[in-house]
Amino acid sequence: MHRIHYIKLCDEEYLSNMKDQYENNYHFSGITEGLDRGTKGQISTFISTVSQKKEAAENRSSPTHFVLPNIKNVRDLPPVCLDVRQKQRISVDALSSEMKASAPPESTFPMQPKTMKDFQEDVEKVKSSGDWKAVHDFYLTAFDSFPELNIAFKKDAAASFNTIEDSGINAKFVNAVYDTLLNTPQDIQKTVLKGIINSLLREWKGPRTKDDLRAYFILLQNPQFNNTSTYVIYAHLLRQIATLVEADHHFLVHWLKKLSQKRFKQLVERLLQFISLRLFPAKPEEFPPITKCSWWIPSASKVLALLNTANSLVHPSLISYTDFYNSTLDHIDLMEEYHTWQSFGNSHRFSFCQYPFVISIAAKKIIIQRDSEQQMISIARQSLVDKVSRRQRPDMNMLFLNMKVRRTHLVSDSLDELTRKRADLKKKLKVTFVGEAGLDMGGLTKEWFLLLIRQIFHPDYGMFTYHKDSHCHWFSSFKCDNYSEFRLVGILMGLAVYNSITLDIRFPPCCYKKLLSPPVVPSDQNTPVGICSVTIDDLCQIMPELAHGLSELLSYEGNVEEDFYSTFQVFQEEFGIIKSYNLKPGGDRIPVTNQNRKEYVQLYVDFLLNKSTYKQFAAFYYGFHSVCASNALMLLRPEEVEILVCGSPELDMYALQRSTQYDGYAKTDLTIRYFWDVVLGFPLDLQKKLLHFTTGSDRVPVGGMADLNFKISKNETSTNWLPVAHTCFNQLCLPPYKSKKDLKQKLIIGISNAEGFGLE
Repeated sequence: MHRIHYIKLCDEEYLSNMKDQYENNYHFSGITEGLDRGTKGQISTFISTVSQKKEAAENRSSPTHFVLPNIKNVRDLPPVCLDVRQKQRISVDALSSEMKASAPPESTFPMQPKTMKDFQEDVEKVKSSGDWKAVHDFYLTAFDSFPELNIAFKKDAAASFNTIEDSGINAKFVNAVYDTLLNTPQDIQKTVLKGIINSLLREWKGPRTKDDLRAYFILLQNPQFNNTSTYVIYAHLLRQIATLVEADHHFLVHWLKKLSQKRFKQLVERLLQFISLRLFPAKPEEFPPITKCSWWIPSASKVLALLNTANSLVHPSLISYTDFYNSTLDHIDLMEEYHTWQSFGNSHRFSFCQYPFVISIAAKKIIIQRDSEQQMISIARQSLVDKVSRRQRPDMNMLFLNMKVRRTHLVSDSLDELTRKRADLKKKLKVTFVGEAGLDMGGLTKEWFLLLIRQIFHPDYGMFTYHKDSHCHWFSSFKCDNYSEFRLVGILMGLAVYNSITLDIRFPPCCYKKLLSPPVVPSDQNTPVGICSVTIDDLCQIMPELAHGLSELLSYEGNVEEDFYSTFQVFQEEFGIIKSYNLKPGGDRIPVTNQNRKEYVQLYVDFLLNKSTYKQFAAFYYGFHSVCASNALMLLRPEEVEILVCGSPELDMYALQRSTQYDGYAKTDLTIRYFWDVVLGFPLDLQKKLLHFTTGSDRVPVGGMADLNFKISKNETSTNWLPVAHTCFNQLCLPPYKSKKDLKQKLIIGISNAEGFGLE
């Protein structure tokens, strides 16, 4: 797909033909017929633009011209979309006489229409009289033009509302009008669509005003655009919004974030449906040929980017980031999209990778896996070529990252092997335990990960501190001469992602945010890595008690300096010795006061999460990226990296039941029926314990329960025995218990007391 083209005369003719259909009282389905007729004209030239002098003169003479105020937070916001281009300005003089006729002059001072109360009274009267005239007249007037929309829905028609946070629109009135619209007769709905067409035709020609933005904001919420017969109109509306200048987008973003959760989600779902049906139309004849509307999906994606930005500005967000996923994209050629993005970046050619928030985590995993596989194949091929070029006999082992470790020296051997074979990290991993016969078909690799992670994260090892209140680990701030073991942990996480292994690691969310700061390793070795903006909310996810204390300090109403007697200095215990650190130069002499307490809290949080553990985290960062050095990481959110590493916490035991394999049992056997009756009736904590008991983790891989390859095997032993698990193979060995009560009792004992018995 190509980027949005400049406006062509044929696009104007599309809308003109549609307007004619509504004037002739055709049904919605008649739209496409008008479109077909409109595209038969051999019109291909671009409309000429007005000279800069003439446009400037028109701008000065326009009574509604809006000058963007100098607002700091407009400039501070990041660009919504890097490849949005401002569209060409079209002169009304350049239009044909027919086009001029279809765009009646704007009303300078439209009459004040009904209030919300008047409108609701008219709707109530319809129930008794059946006369829709008053309601029809309202819709006819309100949607006739952009100025009329503003007069109808602005809280105060005379006010300019030049603040970025307030659109000046009566949101309740807009909602009431749209909720009623879908229940009105078809002629009223056609009237609204005809008015929108008129407005879109008229509004192509001049610079955008604040009232124009309000009109776009109102029209974007129109529920009629759920109907595929309105998609051509919807597409033109989306294109006009997508091609606004960046400053205008910032206004829209701030207005969109003020929508209710329900309305906001409806907008997102409508846009996702629009993209899905354009990609895979149920009735292709409903739409113009793809060559005529290649700009539809890029336009919709850019408007979705506005909504995604708006959602990220609200805390907590209006909807989950997963609500932006478009599962339809799981069925397109994702690698072609990825390669297009790799080749052209954020310009020239459209790719869904420019808008990664619409790509599901499952689809992103496919991209990362295939990118990893291509890197594995490339490196293995190069190793083979090097061998052959030196006239050496090729060895199949050279195609893998072969790890040979002793169980008694697991950490040191693993560190030595990974350091020595740094060039092979992107090959397929195979593990051998010295002195043990066995071929690694995946089980030994998983066991190596489980044992290594368990040992490294043990409190006695001292690398990580476990915080009981938050149930997560954080990097120890102890200073040391060698941080190579932190690099080892990073490599382990990278290898797990690279080899599709789910790890039982509990890092807080900010860890993954730091891991993507930046997502690609900088070429300059002096550039700081693993440093990101952190807040007291991030600290709360690790040290909730300390975060609560700092929050109390921020809200304290007394005299902070006299009552707390603190300075910009903090203390930490390291190997039994209390050490002090200044949060800023001369911090030990700067008292914390009511005026500077916000700065103190921010510096304290930054010290704990960034500065005090910088060397440890930098080693961890470089270890992870030494394996996962791929631009595909730029597609991921921190939450998605966590899911790739640790799996998803969302359990679906019914899905596990459907995908379970059996050895020695049939799914209709009485013991198996007892088992699922018991497990499906377990509370969530016991279900997680069962999963942890059998797989080594209580989380689910990205692909869902089916990716676990969960197996229940018959254990021909006494029914007095407890169940046994082989975590390397996600296998549960179950004796043939004779009663549901006995099975439940033995299963709960087994899964609740596995820790320390080597059965976990």
